[in-house]
Amino acid sequence: MQSSAQGFSAGMIAKQLKRSCSTISRELQRNRSASGYLPDTANRIAWARKLRGSSLERSSQLKDLVKAQLGMGWTPEQISGRLQLTQSDHRISAESIYRFIYSAAGRKLGWHRYLTQKKAKRGYRAKKRREQAKNSDKLPIWLRPTKAHLRSEIEHWEGDCMLFRKQNDILLTLQERRTRVWLMQKLPRRDAETTANSIIDQLENLPPKARKTITFDNGSEFAKHSKLTDEIGLRAFFCEPHSPWQRGSIENGNGRVTPRLAKKS
Repeated sequence: MQSSAQGFSAGMIAKQLKRSCSTISRELQRNRSASGYLPDTANRIAWARKLRGSSLERSSQLKDLVKAQLGMGWTPEQISGRLQLTQSDHRISAESIYRFIYSAAGRKLGWHRYLTQKKAKRGYRAKKRREQAKNSDKLPIWLRPTKAHLRSEIEHWEGDCMLFRKQNDILLTLQERRTRVWLMQKLPRRDAETTANSIIDQLENLPPKARKTITFDNGSEFAKHSKLTDEIGLRAFFCEPHSPWQRGSIENGNGRVTPRLAKKS
C-alpha cells in the first residue's frame, strides 16, 4: 500500500484508494502531527475533533446568531458568506450549519423548519405516486451544453411550476442560470399546452442569443417541450428522475419565494 511517508503524492494515493485527490489532501493536512502524517496519531486527532462537537454547540453566541438569521429567511450559504464578507470573529461553513440542523440536537430544536424545503432529513424521499412512462424524445441533462453547466453565458434557463393549497393557484417560474433573472406568471391550468404557450410568451421577445436551452423536471406539464424548440428555438433538457438538486438554483429560489407569496395571499 502506498503512503505519504514513502514519498508518494496525494494523487497517487487517491488513485489507489479510488478516492478524490482533494479528500486525501484534506486528510493529510487536517490530521498531520509535528512528526508528519502518522495513521495512529491521525486517528486520535480525528476522534478528538469529533468529540469536541460542532462549532455551534461550542459557541452560544454563534448559535444565537445563526438561529436569528435562519429565522429571517437566510440560507446557510448566505449566513456563511456574510460572516466571511464582514470579517466577523465568528466563522462557519454552510455545510457545518446543515450538519447541525440535521443532527439529533438540531432536529430536537426544529431548526429544519427555517430552511426553504423544511425537510427534517437529508436525502431522497420516495414518492408515493406511480412512476410516469418515460418519454423517449426527452434530452437528458448531461447532454446540456457545457457552458450551461458552468453558467458562462447568458442564454440558459431553468423552468418549474409551483403548486399551492388551492388547486387553481399555479405559478410558472423561469430563471436564467447566469444572471439569476426571474420571470413569473400565474397559469390558469397546469396542462402541457398552457405551460408551453406561457413560456413562449415570456421568452419570445428576448434576442435569440438569450434563449438557447431550458431545463425542466419530469412533470407532465412540460410534455409539449418540442413546441418551444419549433417556435422560439429553445431546446429543452430534463433532469434525472427524483433529482431536483440538478436544478438547484430554481428549487432554492422557489423555496424562498413561497413564504413571501403565502403572506400576501
